[in-house]
Parts: sequence; C-alpha cells; structure tokens
Amino acid sequence: MAEIPKDMNKKLMKAHEIVENSEDVKIYSHIDCDGISAGAILSLTLDRLEIDHELEFITLDMIPDLKRENQVTIFSDLGSGQDLDHFRTSKSQVIILDHHPPLRNISSDDSGFLEINPHYHGIDGSFQVSGGGMCYLLARTFEFHDLSWIGVLSAIGDMQNNLSGKLVGINEQIVQDGIDIGMVASENDLALYGRQTRPLFLALSYFGDVKLPITNNRNEAIQLLKKLDIPTKNQDKQRTLYDLSMDEKKKLFNELVRMMSREVPPKYVKYIPRLVSGDAYEFLSEKKYTALRDASEFSTAINACSRHKNTEIALKVLKGDRGLALDDMYYLGREHRSYLAQKMQWIQEEDRISTMNNLQYFNGNQIKSEVIGTIAGMVLSNGDWKKPMLGFTSINDENEGLKISLRCSRLLAFDGIHFGHLISKVAKKVGGNGGGHSVACGAYIPNGKQEEFLRIFDESLNGII
Repeated sequence: MAEIPKDMNKKLMKAHEIVENSEDVKIYSHIDCDGISAGAILSLTLDRLEIDHELEFITLDMIPDLKRENQVTIFSDLGSGQDLDHFRTSKSQVIILDHHPPLRNISSDDSGFLEINPHYHGIDGSFQVSGGGMCYLLARTFEFHDLSWIGVLSAIGDMQNNLSGKLVGINEQIVQDGIDIGMVASENDLALYGRQTRPLFLALSYFGDVKLPITNNRNEAIQLLKKLDIPTKNQDKQRTLYDLSMDEKKKLFNELVRMMSREVPPKYVKYIPRLVSGDAYEFLSEKKYTALRDASEFSTAINACSRHKNTEIALKVLKGDRGLALDDMYYLGREHRSYLAQKMQWIQEEDRISTMNNLQYFNGNQIKSEVIGTIAGMVLSNGDWKKPMLGFTSINDENEGLKISLRCSRLLAFDGIHFGHLISKVAKKVGGNGGGHSVACGAYIPNGKQEEFLRIFDESLNGII
C-alpha cells in the first residue's frame, strides 16, 4: 500500500490551513463522475466546517472565462493541465487538487497557486489516485474518514482499476480507510457489470472484451448457466452475481476463461484471467440489490446525470439525499439506457460501422457528444475486438468541430498499447487535441479533418496491432 509522500502531506496541511481560515470559497470541478465526486467531497467538508461556499461543475473550455471573485478558489479534478494565468494576479488564493499531468513546474513556487498533484511526487495519477481521491486526502486532514467511500467511487468512475482489476497506490489507502470504518467492502469477484441489480443471465450476455457465443445473446447465456448447473432464480427472484456461491463463481470463471481462450490469439491467452475477474467494491451503508450498493453501478448512475447535464441531482445523492433526488437519478438512468438503445439500433440498422486496416469507426452525427464514448464501447461488442472503435459526432449544436471517442478491448492495453497517448499525438497533427486512458480516450478536431485524422491514426497503428 502506497504511503502519501511527506512533501505532499505538507501541501495538504497548507491547504487545510487556507480552507480552515477562509470565509468564502468557490469550487470549480469537472463534470464527469470523478469531478462530481470530487466536488461532493469538498462541499461536504466545507459544510461540516460551516464555511460558506459555492460549487460549480464545468467543462475545460469554460476555464478562460471564469471570474475571480472569492477569497479562496479551489479547482478539483481539473486545473493542472490548463492555463490559469488569469488567476495569477487575483487576490483570491487558489488551490488545485488534480491528478492529471500538470503544465507547471513544481519548482515554480511563484506560480501563485497551491497545486497538489500526484505527478509532482512520482505517483501516476492515471491509476493510483483520482481527482476525488485528491480531494478526499484534504478531507482526511480534517479527520473526515467517512468520506472515503466517495473517493473509492471517484476512482472507479475514472476507471482507475481498468488494467490491474483493482485499485492500487493511494487508492488502496482510501479503500482501507473505508474498510476500517465499516463503510466499504472489497472482494475479488467475476468482472460482470450489474453485480447487484442485473439478472445473472443478462449480466453474462453483456460480458466480455471479446465477442463470445453469449455476447448480446440472452438465450445462449441462459443455456450456459444451465450447462454449469447454476440456477438463474431463487424461487421467483432472478439471481444476480451477488447471489452466487463461491463454487458457482469458480465454475463460471473457469468456463469463461476457457471460452475466451479459444477466441484470441495465443499471445493474449495469459491476460484472460484479468478480464474475467477483479476486485469489486461495495458501499455497506447502501441497500443491497440497489445500484448504489456497488461502486461500478453507482458510478454509471452518476455518469448518466453528468451526460444529461443534471449534475445537481448527482450531487444531492452523493451528499445524502435519498428521497426525490434518488428518484430523479433512477429516472435519468432509465432515460439514459433508452437513449443508448435507440442509438445502437440506429447504428446497426444503418450499417454505419466502417473498417480500416487497423481500426473501425462510425459517424454518429445524430448522437449527443456527451454519450458518444458510451456508444463506441457498446458498438465494439458487435465489431472486431482486435481493432479500436472510434465514434465521431459534432461537438455541439453550432457544429464547432468534431468530437472523437475511442474504446478498445483491454487485451490491447494489457499488451502495452496506450490509445490515450496515441490519440493525443494524432489529434495535434490535424490541429486538435486529445488524450485519456489506454482503453477509453477521446479528441477534438476541426471540421473537415476527419479523413486526415483517420488516415494518420490508421497508419500510426501499423505493426502495433
């Protein structure tokens, strides 16, 4: 378990002092699950300290227009990778709690910012601590260990467990804080989404980075469970993964490993167990068989709010509103799933997937830019897992450029390919920008540059895939 470096602790205590002595705080946080979780942790911290504050969720393009009006300004899950020179001359003290690669040099103490970022301390912020995790470290200096569960949620929402199958580094310490106070449980389990809420056969039909006979085929999934003598029901109730015994999970694990090993080239077989199982994180204060009990399902619910521009609903739920806000969250989740299903059907009926030598893509001009990545991941299960899937759509209604989202099988990432780095390099060559994770990333490029982008990206993958 990674220890928090002493020099990072010193900065956290300096931030503690600034916050404790403040009377007026403005928080700017990112609009995704990690950012919303980060903002919730800071807001709950300031609530308990009885410090007046305002929280605003923003996208990165809004930063140049932000106003400097408060005694203390905190940027959470953003700020390190953005130019904040217009805040440098402000009387407002600025704290940056971010985990993305920073622009500024750590030795520049005259920057005017108190920037706390794991990269300055030799810690990789892409998988060892999230933006929400950095905000929890500040809350932890006030002994608010009960907010650790939100730090776990933010890391899962940021996919920080994607390659190792579990949370590591500082994230592991945050998990342990949650375990120590009885709010978080962690156990190794099958990597099926919907551990608490999805009928087992349905979860199984959605499984896999590799297309199998059971992929998107509920009947095949049911037949597989029958073959393994794993009941799909407890009396009249559909069983979920949460209901399975250890022996049943072992049988299913072995069968999934066997099935997947037959579908991939030999060099990938060694990675298959990492696809089939991983650590699951459970929030013990939430009701069993609800989406809030499981970290992965909870993070999806937060993202549904984010992608439909209802961050306030997600914030209320994170801060403890289990009444109307929770009902609204579940409603948004249903609307989100319905929208995704409609767009998937549109892509399939229109046969919109095109294939190149090393990649595949679709033009999603009728799809919201906020969900194009989710659709790309869903479409991948119907395509060739050995090639990344890219989705294109307009950035906004004003048609101010194109947004690209990429998703790929984790097997490609296990084999050493980092598409976040690749997409950033290619986007810059056509006048855009991009980045992200090894298996989920994106870019923004000018209109008219799609064909050039695809050609360069496809060529850059020669000999890699």
